[in-house]
Amino acid sequence: MFENYPGYTKLSDNADVRIAVDKIADLVSSMTIHLVENGDDGDKRIKNALSRKIDIEPCRNMTRKTWLYRIVKDMLLDGDGNSIVRVKINRQTNLIEDLIPLSMDRVDYEIKEDDYQIWYKDKKFKPDEVMHFVINPDDEHHWKGNGYKTTIRDIVKNLNQANATRNSFMNGQYMPNIIVKVDSLSEELSSEEGRDGVKNKFLKNKPGEPLVIPAELLEVEQVKPLSLKDIAINESTELDKRTIAGIFGVPAFFLGVGDFDRDEYNNFINTRIMSIAQTIAQTLTRDLLYSEDWYFRLNPRSLYSYALTDLVNAGGEMVKMNAMRRNELRDWVGLDPDEEMEELIVLENYIPQGQLGDQEKLKGGD
Repeated sequence: MFENYPGYTKLSDNADVRIAVDKIADLVSSMTIHLVENGDDGDKRIKNALSRKIDIEPCRNMTRKTWLYRIVKDMLLDGDGNSIVRVKINRQTNLIEDLIPLSMDRVDYEIKEDDYQIWYKDKKFKPDEVMHFVINPDDEHHWKGNGYKTTIRDIVKNLNQANATRNSFMNGQYMPNIIVKVDSLSEELSSEEGRDGVKNKFLKNKPGEPLVIPAELLEVEQVKPLSLKDIAINESTELDKRTIAGIFGVPAFFLGVGDFDRDEYNNFINTRIMSIAQTIAQTLTRDLLYSEDWYFRLNPRSLYSYALTDLVNAGGEMVKMNAMRRNELRDWVGLDPDEEMEELIVLENYIPQGQLGDQEKLKGGD
């Protein structure tokens, strides 16, 4: 309702907020969604119609990436800590037909003691008819999330004002770069017409031409206006950018403060990105699965900042220990599989613990 007010800027229109939100949403939406089954020998990925539906085509006219991107963006910004997805069931097959993200600006909540219902375009939905993704649970209503709009509103206001000040400096609106002292009657300079007459008579010239003035009447002095550094615009802007980065949990170098640090980036993946991924995976598991042995998880391996040598060294050690096929290592580094590298290989000295005493060299053999 404030959009028509002069000078009003939505949080979603602020460049630094958009950078932080878009970076998180882009990374989370790049993760594949795995359907996994618990097993006695470890959890195993399942590939069936349900896993394809969620990971490939969760909603009509949307890919998994755009679908996840929308959910994360709603939670961080548009939905103020919430994102609601309607579960549409095909009545003929009784299977999931579409998982449709709702426009959060048209969602209202009807609170009933410890429960709630959702109103959307004059339609009412029960919580078990939708998927409700939440970050920062509300203190009173635990089912509802809290976003960052209230927290960052003043910071964004400061950044917008700093940008306006910077633009004014660039356009030369703050201070003239010359001062002219005039030996004239005060009455002549007391009016705008009189001052314009002096400027037009002595100071108006074509660009590039020298300025010729009578020495007895005028004295021109060049002054240096205040710079952005003098009024600490850059320092205050950097502090506000760091604050926004801290609130959203992204490294400050995403907002142009500081240099890229691989360890900091990988820690960001392990903490902030994986935290949101866990929220999405657990919500999908709770709202879509009946089997107690199945669950969803998001795979972050492709998000980390690796050097090629790191991948080769780590994969090579696993190949040596018979924990990985060479084709799996080729997949890590982006190479096609080779039929000659499907077989497991192992060094001769790697044997089961129980067979250590069976080595011929310990018995005097060759």
